[in-house]
Amino acid sequence: MRHGKKFNHLGRTAAHRKAMLANMACSLIEHKRINTTVAKAKALKQFIEPLITKAKTENNQTTEKGTHNRRIVFSNLRSKYAITELFGTVAEKVGERPGGYTRIIKLGNRLGDNADMAMIELVDFNELYNAGKPAKKTTRRSRRGGGKKVEAAAPVAETKTADDSEE
Repeated sequence: MRHGKKFNHLGRTAAHRKAMLANMACSLIEHKRINTTVAKAKALKQFIEPLITKAKTENNQTTEKGTHNRRIVFSNLRSKYAITELFGTVAEKVGERPGGYTRIIKLGNRLGDNADMAMIELVDFNELYNAGKPAKKTTRRSRRGGGKKVEAAAPVAETKTADDSEE
């Protein structure tokens, strides 16, 4: 039985899995999209989304928090270039997004071993999907039911004067 086993081991030892996910995350940050198997893409999504949340500027208001978050992310990624890119351009682009920073697109099967392939990408860096959509208003809605009251405006009747009818 597999009770309480939440993540995919990917057929690897713990050290190999951590190193592989760190390398894949660095490649995703550098290239903004990578091709891999569906299982690895799902595991990478769970691995990298909390790291992107730590990199957002709203979580790094003070220098102590910023340094602490950089060190936590560096302990997972182990690449200075990836940390600089993540805390710079990536955090700037995903600043307004409340989660869901990556997208997995299934590509079909690999020729050699028929494995399910997928492309995982950072959502805000895809210009093709984001080009047709206008920028949404960022409004948070409350669940408490304190919505806006709609006031019925009285219609204003226009009256014609003698000057309007002659023109």
